[in-house]
Amino acid sequence: MVQVLSSRVLVRPADPERSRTFYGGTLGLEIYREFGTGPERGTVYFLGGGFLEVSGRSDGPPGRTLQLWLQVADVAAAHDALAAGGVEILRPPVREPWGLIEMWVADPDGHRLVLVEVPADHPLRYRP
Repeated sequence: MVQVLSSRVLVRPADPERSRTFYGGTLGLEIYREFGTGPERGTVYFLGGGFLEVSGRSDGPPGRTLQLWLQVADVAAAHDALAAGGVEILRPPVREPWGLIEMWVADPDGHRLVLVEVPADHPLRYRP
């Protein structure tokens, strides 16, 4: 049996500084910790109940199987702020058949992020 005490998603960007600007500046994620020095240093961001680590460097394209699911309080406000910040909007907010409001954006390397709003009347929030 494996007892997981903590977890994080690792992102190996093509341009680490550009990705730190995106995650820390554009998305506004708070820094949990940093390690190393110079352009190859690692930065770990708080990501709700987990962490997102941007470290190392990748020479290859992003995998299409990695997608980050980020719950936000107001997806319309997030859309407006990210669009104004020049973030690539892959799909604007849409209420899905399952009741969540989702929008899709891309990070600087093309990794897909889904920003999700859980409406107040959704079963994830409300249990009769």
